[in-house]
Amino acid sequence: MVQLHKLPFFNWPNCYQLANAHLELIFTTDVGPRIVRAGFVGGQNFLAEFPATHGQTGGAGWIQYGGHRLWHAPEQFPRTYQPDNAPVTLETHPNFIRLIQPIEAGTGLQKEIDLHLAADEPAVRVIHRLRNTLAWEIEVAVWPLTVMAPSGVAVAPLPPRAPHSHQTLLPTSQLTLWSYTNLADPRLTLGRRYILLRQDPANTEFQKIGVRATDGWAAYWLNGELFIKTFTVHAQAQYPDFNTPLEIFTNQEILELETLGPLTRLAPGAVVEHTENWRFFRDVTRPTSDADVEAEIAPKVN
Repeated sequence: MVQLHKLPFFNWPNCYQLANAHLELIFTTDVGPRIVRAGFVGGQNFLAEFPATHGQTGGAGWIQYGGHRLWHAPEQFPRTYQPDNAPVTLETHPNFIRLIQPIEAGTGLQKEIDLHLAADEPAVRVIHRLRNTLAWEIEVAVWPLTVMAPSGVAVAPLPPRAPHSHQTLLPTSQLTLWSYTNLADPRLTLGRRYILLRQDPANTEFQKIGVRATDGWAAYWLNGELFIKTFTVHAQAQYPDFNTPLEIFTNQEILELETLGPLTRLAPGAVVEHTENWRFFRDVTRPTSDADVEAEIAPKVN
């Protein structure tokens, strides 16, 4: 059974716990839309916490609250970094809740997040939505960012591999690199089938890598538990950042699992959506290699 309770949390007075017997999500309506806790009931928070900004509201600049947020791509300053420091509207529906942000003054976009929590398993469907309230068409992509707690390991699948042959002469996939991407980073493991990226609180270097992850999933291991998000990659669609639907960013504080929807020409009044399905697992061994992922994580994806 799914229950919704109002409670103060992280010094915000207007927070809500959406929970079943296994999983709890906590979000605030004081700012956002922003999910600030996700994990097993009574267990660890998979989402990064920033105590210095807990309870903070208002202000003209974007603030790092941690948790799970919704942006729009391609990334550009200041367009992407619109503040989400004002209250959001909460709508309760029979099978889901909806968080609605006021229209962004700087872009004319309006953000919404729907949470569909499963009745009796640690799983939730998260639907992200952008609405164009302008009088003209714009090009945009939905960009959800899950800010993970420190000291875990992210896993990203590479597209299917195959041996060299007359049928495999052309390239089939790509990695996307930023100017600060470092392929010699000790946090990064490039396998034949998977990429692993560790979050290391002692490493101050910024790092980011993107993958044309046609399998449509990514994972984060944290203290013996596992978070998996799945999403649809549309083969014929064009994505931001050199056609990249999955990106992983890390610094000394956090790691972000970022998925992107296709670039969309959004007419006035039109809406575009991007869905992630989240699942949580206990008793999972820390992955350090392709073999670990094949044994521990890949069987849980579907």
